Amino acid sequence: MTIHELLKCAQAKIHSDSAALDSELLLSFCLQKERAYLYTWPEKNVDAAVEQQFNVLIERRAQGEPIAYLIGRREFWSLQLRVNNSTLIPRPDTERLVEVALQVLHQSSAQVLDLGTGSGAIALALAKENPQWQVTGVDVAADAVVLAQQNARDLAIANAQFSQSSWFDQIAAQHFDLIISNPPYIDADDPHLQQGDVRFEPRRALVAEQNGLAAITAIAQVAQAWLKPRAWLLFEHGYEQAPAVRSLLSQFGYHDISTWCDWGGRERVTGGRAQ
Repeated sequence: MTIHELLKCAQAKIHSDSAALDSELLLSFCLQKERAYLYTWPEKNVDAAVEQQFNVLIERRAQGEPIAYLIGRREFWSLQLRVNNSTLIPRPDTERLVEVALQVLHQSSAQVLDLGTGSGAIALALAKENPQWQVTGVDVAADAVVLAQQNARDLAIANAQFSQSSWFDQIAAQHFDLIISNPPYIDADDPHLQQGDVRFEPRRALVAEQNGLAAITAIAQVAQAWLKPRAWLLFEHGYEQAPAVRSLLSQFGYHDISTWCDWGGRERVTGGRAQ
């Protein structure tokens, strides 16, 4: 079949608003070509082995499996990251957390800690923007740490290091200029867990007890012991959780508590300064 014929058949199998884009991304991946190649050579015949690989991926996509897992890649902060089902898929909303971190921390050299690093997206974005910063990313899952380390090597980012730890448990006594986290914050009963990409993502990285606030509470309660005076603790959270997160930070003695909206106008990032 030709490129045009394959794309047309694939789009008919994927019942979503992004069927055309999904089909093009998957065929580009199988051909190991840029998407522009598909438009330039629509009548080119596709090798049978490539066609078979493409059809398998289309069937998986038709069942809802995320594109990022199918091709093993996702762009975040202009970085091409490896992804797999051991971690969350980096999302554009989380780039807002990176932006806020860069806004509140202006030092030319700094020690930064990323809790629940997953693929390393946040840590690597901050390390790339500030080569003089030393960024540490930790995750409870060993396979996530391996993935983050591979991403650091692929991107030749030497000032980001990754290790296994459940929050602060395995972190040596030290003080950071910034602690940042995109922790699990979805309530176990949230219906969105049965929809879209999150059906395929690791539940431990999505769900928290206490109406989604358990991880944020656990971190905020003890983080000041690892923060320098007046240093920031920043969280990404659900768009309805900002009042609760502000209340928790106040309860635990943080100052200058602030919330930042994402570019859709939803309260997405909240933080406070240590005493």
